Amino acid sequence: MYRYDEFDHAFVSARVEQFRDQVNRRLAGEIAEDAFRPLRLMNGVYLQLHAYMLRVAIPYGTLNAKQMRMLAHVARRYDRGYGHFTTRQNIQYNWPKLSDTPDILADLASVEMHAIQTSGNCIRNVTADHFAGAAADEVADPRPYAEILRQWSSVHPEFSFLPRKFKIAVTGAPRDRAAIQVHDIGLHLKKNDAGELGFAVYVGGGQGRTPLVAKLIRDFLPEADLLTYVTAIVRVYNLHGRRDNKYKARIKILVHETGVEELTRQVEAEFDHIRDGELKLPEADIRAIEAYFAPPVLPERPEGWEALARAKKADATFAAWASQNVQPHTHPDYGMVTISLKPIGGTPGDASDAQMDVVADIAERLAFDEIRVSHEQNLILPHVALGDLYAVYQALEASGLATANAGLITDIIACPGLDYCALANARSIPVAQEISTRFGSPERQAEIGELKIKISGCINACGHHHVGHIGLLGVEKKGAELYQITLGGSGDENTSIGEIIGRGFEPDRVTDAIETIVDTYLGLRLDPKETFLHAYRRVGPKPFKDALYGQAAEAA
Repeated sequence: MYRYDEFDHAFVSARVEQFRDQVNRRLAGEIAEDAFRPLRLMNGVYLQLHAYMLRVAIPYGTLNAKQMRMLAHVARRYDRGYGHFTTRQNIQYNWPKLSDTPDILADLASVEMHAIQTSGNCIRNVTADHFAGAAADEVADPRPYAEILRQWSSVHPEFSFLPRKFKIAVTGAPRDRAAIQVHDIGLHLKKNDAGELGFAVYVGGGQGRTPLVAKLIRDFLPEADLLTYVTAIVRVYNLHGRRDNKYKARIKILVHETGVEELTRQVEAEFDHIRDGELKLPEADIRAIEAYFAPPVLPERPEGWEALARAKKADATFAAWASQNVQPHTHPDYGMVTISLKPIGGTPGDASDAQMDVVADIAERLAFDEIRVSHEQNLILPHVALGDLYAVYQALEASGLATANAGLITDIIACPGLDYCALANARSIPVAQEISTRFGSPERQAEIGELKIKISGCINACGHHHVGHIGLLGVEKKGAELYQITLGGSGDENTSIGEIIGRGFEPDRVTDAIETIVDTYLGLRLDPKETFLHAYRRVGPKPFKDALYGQAAEAA
């Protein structure tokens, strides 16, 4: 993983001290809240419904045990003993005191972490495939390019005050696990016929008030042109993006209103103007950054297959966990472990300080000191020997982290909702907890198979409900909470926006509605291997609408 150089250390430390002075002046009444707001947002400090919230950056979701222990320390010393991992591969603390935030940032800086550009109309944390550098289906590790983009975009003088926030995601495998087509810029790392690395470039995706799937504007961009081409895109957006209406300020609206052909023409014209300039990436620089992400030396462990088979035979619960939460590694003697932060009936994405310490200990002892955060609000150990899986499982199980539900109906993405967020219209967490409890039986989950539920407490879509196989959007109607259901969304390489299925449901009827949808799917699927999403795309919304609303419509 990337290590700070002298400039990084000096830069982050200077930002901490600058913010310390700003906080002290705010607490002394020398700075009004209106003037302080942009200063705190530049350092990841929000004012939410009940308290301040601090969002800490985890670039492309990669961290080590020392950094995870620091996150646990922050939760324990400055918050209420937990943190919330987010859909941008970051972590949020919901209860810090404003007076403590400079000390928190100083502690984070000591382990090469920060909160810069986790808010504001700038280029946010660049995200990537959480299995990067380990997945068996990977063309190349996307994280070196994410790091190049991070260095280029940090406090970029031209792009620090964009019309709206700007998000970039990078993936390096045919299976898109980074949801690149619902980002402002999505980059798909690939090889051309000559075996050269480059990117398919998508622009104008996003969720929120106007959900849109990104448009492909370049099928193959040579890797040396990455910064030049991204600069061209952001310049066109910075010049033409709307600043008079924040609801229409994202680049997706510019693409939609300008048209993809015209926008592509403008990007290509700007690219041609600057393509041979200083932003062209030298081969040596690319390879130098790439060296930071060299995979660990993985010793051959062929005996692990037999040890794994014995453990599965002896412990059926472990066998179920290994089947669901372990994915193939590029090395046959290893696996990639998903640590579910979705305990049955729990709060999606939350981890206690003690649990973070446990993950750090496991990573250090058994996973080559590497941890990832997924955009699905789980943690990943990307390099675990098959022979060590049972020891990893036992340590996780003792800490309540061995829920065997990765990719299943209880692996729910949910935003903090009205329990924390001042923008929310409805609660997300209690709905997620009730659904999780209803479908928590391992047998029930296995019967249903792959099914992604995503919940947002408002139209801003922080819970990614638009791309949930089943999406739930909390709205307010006549002072009461109501939940709108969408079906058929997906954030993978075949991205789709879910269809609104009908009128909303009151909080006490939501879980029953989900059960009706699930039972309808089970009744119409062709065989147990047909997933919910495939079945929905085959039959369309009508059977689900009939099941949810038909009886009520006939009675009316």
